Amino acid sequence: MADRHFRHRLDISASTGAGPAGLGGAEHGTARWGRQEAAMADIGRAGLSRRRVLTAGALAGATLLGTGLTGGKASAASAPAIFYSPHQDDEVLGLAGSILEHKAAGRPVYLVLVTLGENDGLARIMNEKDEEGEKMECELRKKNHCAAHGPHGLDWPTDGVGMIVPSRTAEFMASAAVLGVDKVINLKISDSAWNGDDAFEKFTKTVKSKIASIADQYPGASHKFTAGWLEVSATHKAISDAAVQLARAGKLTDVRFNFVYAYDYPLASRGNGAAYVLNIPAAHMQTKLNAIACYNTWKPSKNLYALGYHSASEKLEGAAADPHEYVFAVPNDDYEYGDIGFKKGGKYSGKPQWGWS
Repeated sequence: MADRHFRHRLDISASTGAGPAGLGGAEHGTARWGRQEAAMADIGRAGLSRRRVLTAGALAGATLLGTGLTGGKASAASAPAIFYSPHQDDEVLGLAGSILEHKAAGRPVYLVLVTLGENDGLARIMNEKDEEGEKMECELRKKNHCAAHGPHGLDWPTDGVGMIVPSRTAEFMASAAVLGVDKVINLKISDSAWNGDDAFEKFTKTVKSKIASIADQYPGASHKFTAGWLEVSATHKAISDAAVQLARAGKLTDVRFNFVYAYDYPLASRGNGAAYVLNIPAAHMQTKLNAIACYNTWKPSKNLYALGYHSASEKLEGAAADPHEYVFAVPNDDYEYGDIGFKKGGKYSGKPQWGWS
C-alpha cells in the first residue's frame, strides 16, 4: 500500500457481494469493481516461456504453512517464489494475480511483509478526529461506502502503532489465507524510509540484509518485488534499491518487479516498459477480489476494521477493475539509487522514472 503519503477518496457505485471465505459478506463495504477494462489486449512482450519460468524449481514435496523464518534450507527442487509486500495491502494491489499464477504452476509461494506499516494519520481517521482532536466524518461513510455502516466509535492511540499495526496485519493475514500462500514471513521493520536521506539509507541497508538472509535460506528461489522507481513511495523505492543492488551483485538471480501502483495511471500506459503483462484468468481474478475484500471488512472480533479501504480505496478499486498485472525486469543502467519522492532539484522529480525500466 501506499505509505502514509498516500490516502485516496473513493466514489463507489455498486456492490459485488464477494468476500473472503470465512469472514461473511455482511461486514463488507460496497465496491465498484467494474470489469470495463477486461477487454484490454494482451500486450505482453516476447521472452522466456512463462511456463518454463514458473515451473523451474517446482514443488517436490509438502509445502510449509507458518510465520517467520523457520526451518532449514530448501532444496533446489522445492525453491519457492518469494513475494515481498512493502505494506499490508500491496500484495493484493499488484501481486495477487502473480501469486496465484505461481501457485497454479505448482510452485510453493512465500509472502514477505516487509514493514510494520505504522500510520498515525490512519489512526485519526478511525477515531474520526483531526490532528487537533476535533471531530471529523469518515470520507467513505459520507458516500455510504464505509464497511462500519455507521460511526467507527474508536478511541485508538495516535502513535501510528497501537491498534494500527496489529489490525493492518490481521487484514494482511486474512488476504494471505485467501490467496493460499504457503508461508508468511513478517520482517517487522519500522516503516521509516520516508523520514529523510539518512533514514532512507538506513532502511535500505536493513532491508537488503534481510533479503540476503532469505536468499541464503532458500537457494534457487525467485524473488518478486514492487517497482518502487515507478511508485514514488520512499518505502517502495528503498526496497527496490536493495533488490537491484542484490541482483546486480548476483545475490539474487531470478528477480521481477510488479508495478503495484499501475492502476493510478491510464490503462494504455500501465505496461510501458514492462517485461510482460499478466492476463489474470477469471477464476484467479475472483480470488484476487476476495483477497481485496479482506481490506474492506468490518469485523472487530477478528481485528478487521477495513483499514485498507480507509487508507487506499482508490488504488484497491483500480486493481479490482483491471484483470492484469504489470511485471518489470531489473531496471537498466540509468537507474539511480535514493529517494525519488522528496529529493529537491536534480533528476529526481517525484514522478515515476519510466526511463529506468
